Amino acid sequence: MQRRQFLAQAGVFAATVATLGLASAPVQAQADNFPQRPVRLIIGYTAGGSTDLPFRVLAENASKILGQPVIIENKPGAGGVLPAQLMQSTQPDGYTLAQVAMPVYRLPYTTKINWDPVKDLSYVINLAGYSFGLVVPVDSPIKTMQDYMAYARANPGKLTYGSPGSMTTLHLTMEELAMKQNVQFSHIPYKGNSESMQALLGGHVMSVADTPAWAPYVESGKLRLLSTWGEKRSARFPNVPTLKELGYGIVQTSPFGIVAPKGTDPKIVKKLHDAFKKAMEMPNYRESLAKFDMEPYYMSSEQYAHFAADTVKKEKAIIDKLGLNKPQ
Repeated sequence: MQRRQFLAQAGVFAATVATLGLASAPVQAQADNFPQRPVRLIIGYTAGGSTDLPFRVLAENASKILGQPVIIENKPGAGGVLPAQLMQSTQPDGYTLAQVAMPVYRLPYTTKINWDPVKDLSYVINLAGYSFGLVVPVDSPIKTMQDYMAYARANPGKLTYGSPGSMTTLHLTMEELAMKQNVQFSHIPYKGNSESMQALLGGHVMSVADTPAWAPYVESGKLRLLSTWGEKRSARFPNVPTLKELGYGIVQTSPFGIVAPKGTDPKIVKKLHDAFKKAMEMPNYRESLAKFDMEPYYMSSEQYAHFAADTVKKEKAIIDKLGLNKPQ
């Protein structure tokens, strides 16, 4: 009797093991054969801007490496955080990826969310860092950053500036600048830099703080670049001073890269990392970045995940300093 029970239990165990083995086989095959269909890459800014155009070059490069199309999908608004938010309801199969912008790391302090930007994303690769600057129309009476501050002091709250959205790096940096200089600006958020450029050129806003979507307009004589925000002067605009050298005590860049949903097979993450690393090393990607005064900034999956964890801590300090925490 005991022998029959033992054999029956052993049979059940063996069947269970076999079932688990069969269940894991398709998952293993999926990782080994990835990708078998197009990959969608969601970015958080409008088409035609300084984020979109280099990403399209990168996607074309990666398509050739992966053997499947990499399709860019624009989801602008909310300061660039929508792609990361969408990853929380996306299947972790590697076929839907997202750009992560710096505002994502501020979400725990500014918005009520039920996910963690560090723990609930699979970090694939960091690609580049933005170059930032402040521009005004060429016919503006404001000729320099000193003029800009003087106008703000003489006209509290009347100096308007556009940005890609509330709580973006550009918005917070401008507010930090205002706080340090004891002045008040009026912030006008837009969905992306192509929209803000049209608003500035159309006279709907007095200035724009943004990535170098403004560069062609500066070079064509339609806009005036007052300052750039990097550690050193722009190679493309060497005559324009940085905020740091002007004595404002601010250096600002904003690394961005690609993530997958939490739980994505590490083998798939590795394949994606390797493909996008090759794609970003191609000359045409570097050239597309250079058009917007940007440079490649590589971080591996592990390095990028560590960067995210460190950045979340640093962003809390900035949010606290500016008093922009969400209501408790």
